[in-house]
Amino acid sequence: MTSSAPPGLARFNAVDDRDAAALLREVCASRAWGAAVAAGRPYATVGELLDAADAAMAGLTAADLAEAMAAHPPIGRPAPGDAASAREQSGVRDAERAELLELNLAYQERHGHVFLICATGRTGGEMLAALRERIRHDADTERDIVRAELGKINRIRLTRLTEALTETRAETRSETLEAPRAPAEGER
Repeated sequence: MTSSAPPGLARFNAVDDRDAAALLREVCASRAWGAAVAAGRPYATVGELLDAADAAMAGLTAADLAEAMAAHPPIGRPAPGDAASAREQSGVRDAERAELLELNLAYQERHGHVFLICATGRTGGEMLAALRERIRHDADTERDIVRAELGKINRIRLTRLTEALTETRAETRSETLEAPRAPAEGER
């Protein structure tokens, strides 16, 4: 483990391979991507982790991309109980959902997969405009765009993961400090 790494990243570096795979699967459903990112540990900085994620994304096959995309719900319909997709799609207004879903179905029919866009910070109108434009793309162009959008999503999620691991560590430390201590043998 790298001692100079920020706390959340240090925790990520320290988890066993199985836990690292599970954490990374929450970021991106591609097993190949997760294996490549996990294999690069330990990371000294979050920037190094993000660079490794980008390199892993660049190396994904079409099947690996399909595996990753299969875990993403359609824009306008976040997966029930999935806080990440709900947060990422929070810019979609109810009035835009029906059109997004309709266009997404047409996009899926043309391209064979869900319309994937980094929704964080985008409005529903911006996503509709992108969907209208991208539905006309050829398969190669769209695959390149999907790879780039998935990379953006992964960067955001990895950053949040390291932040969450920092918070978890702080909460654990706080609970330990606040937990009443049982008297040791011989103490009263």
